[in-house]
Amino acid sequence: MVDTRAHLEASDPRPPLVVLGIGNLLMGDEGVGVHAVQLLEPLAGPLGADVVDGGTGGFHLLDLFCEYPYMILIDATLDDQNPGEVKVIEPKYATDYPSSLSAHDIGLKDLIESAQALGASPKVYLITVSIAVIQNMVMDLSPKVEAALGPIKTKVLELALKVHHGMAAPAQT
Repeated sequence: MVDTRAHLEASDPRPPLVVLGIGNLLMGDEGVGVHAVQLLEPLAGPLGADVVDGGTGGFHLLDLFCEYPYMILIDATLDDQNPGEVKVIEPKYATDYPSSLSAHDIGLKDLIESAQALGASPKVYLITVSIAVIQNMVMDLSPKVEAALGPIKTKVLELALKVHHGMAAPAQT
């Protein structure tokens, strides 16, 4: 089994938290996770987190699930809610993830299942942002989804405080 807390030793300077934005900047609102981490990047130090642009996902992100005991994931979802609606869920298993997360090279469910098969089990907070459609070849966010960046930032700050003040215990491996 992989010990996701091993990097907390003094010899490893990485923070225990990663903020991971998922999405494709060339598909409009579907790229909201990447837009969010671009906004959050200057706050990495104060957040006590590594802030990572996960792009369109893929198995190259699997290492992050093995290296960090805490993750904040930000992604768009097609869930029939009002565009720009922001929710936080705390999924534990791949089946706990929304069934309609937007399309990437591989889905977050596939990534979670692979991480679990390797024995990785970070505490995950998933921030979803509702979108209406996936747009092709549009780099800007719609006004409603762009307006969600402020609430996303607030939720990430709140969750980072929660993690760093020991209110959230890491998942057991």
